[in-house]
Amino acid sequence: MRRRLPNRRAAESIGFEFRGAPYRVCAGRFDDGQLAEVFIDCQSKGMLPIADDAKDAAVCLSIALQYGAPAEVIRAAVTRTSDGEATGIIGRVLDLLHEEEART
Repeated sequence: MRRRLPNRRAAESIGFEFRGAPYRVCAGRFDDGQLAEVFIDCQSKGMLPIADDAKDAAVCLSIALQYGAPAEVIRAAVTRTSDGEATGIIGRVLDLLHEEEART
């Protein structure tokens, strides 16, 4: 069953670079603080294909989170290099949000 988000919710926004392109991620959380949704926007003009990929990835991640998939399980499951660096946009975003959460 899908867990609904409150109509009004705080969101955090983080700018970052991935594969040479600038991005901004905006993340919303459930009332209990668990990650609930993400929006990923490529900030570079002329980058339409990767911007579309990022938006679609964010939609899929948000749906998975709202249907109960834990962010840490997804984060652990994504493809990584041999030194543990995420190779895809979802892994990079989840790593950034994890790092941000650890700082607070």
